[in-house]
Amino acid sequence: MPHLTTDDGLRLYYEEAGSGMPILFVHEFGGDFRSYEPQMRFFARRYRCVAFNARGYPPSEVPGDIARYSQDRARDDIKAVVEALALDRPHVVGVSMGAFATLHFGLQYSDRARSLVIGGCGYGAEPEKRAQFQAEAEATSRHFEVTPIAQAAAEYAQGPGRQHYREKDPRGFAEFARNLAEHSSIGSALTLRGVQSRRPSLYEMKDRLERLTVPTLIMCGDEDFSCLDPSVMLKRTIPSAALAIVPQTGHAVNVEEPALFNQLCDDFFHQVESGRWRIRRAGSSGRIL
Repeated sequence: MPHLTTDDGLRLYYEEAGSGMPILFVHEFGGDFRSYEPQMRFFARRYRCVAFNARGYPPSEVPGDIARYSQDRARDDIKAVVEALALDRPHVVGVSMGAFATLHFGLQYSDRARSLVIGGCGYGAEPEKRAQFQAEAEATSRHFEVTPIAQAAAEYAQGPGRQHYREKDPRGFAEFARNLAEHSSIGSALTLRGVQSRRPSLYEMKDRLERLTVPTLIMCGDEDFSCLDPSVMLKRTIPSAALAIVPQTGHAVNVEEPALFNQLCDDFFHQVESGRWRIRRAGSSGRIL
């Protein structure tokens, strides 16, 4: 199995396919590298595609110390993959938890990314919902600790953000649930506690977001209500951002609507590579009349 080593000495599992300009895929909490199979198959025809498992997700290493989990660690693990595999300014694609890590990577290492795709980003970010989000994350973390992984995964998979996926693609949803049941209980619990519940609110980062000029595509399902308003905020704040709202779609947009997700990414990548992606000029978003 191919592994690479992070800056703090952890082994991360990865897979790659294709050749050419690189694309790096960063998965959500409920997924893993397999979540990007529809994208790996599509883009590997023209790109070098890499997907990896975050720390805490076997066959990547699962540290038992919460100090080894944080938003900064998740950000720097992307950097570790880029460096270990010599990826020259990849397009970095993240969904949900992976979108937060991708955004932080773009903010901290803007010269390392050709573009950013931020999908389903913003759960728990709104200031008035922070306390509720952190309480929910802690409760879910405890549940993963004390409940057999098969049961905890089955219950997590039935969350409100997954209902459209379950209804429109039962086979895909069943595959998602099976994969989730193979995750690590301790890795899931510590990821929730160390990364998710402690990450800074997007709304606290507006000053940094206003200076982000890496080409950015934000995507959100119109039924992903926890991420709709944060996605609009990101669009309004990041001068290099475009926003795509995917109709009748829940949280994990890349698996729920893979063809549309791929099409939007493909067009975005071509615009960036041809130098045609535009940065919003100051004052261009004011009054029309």
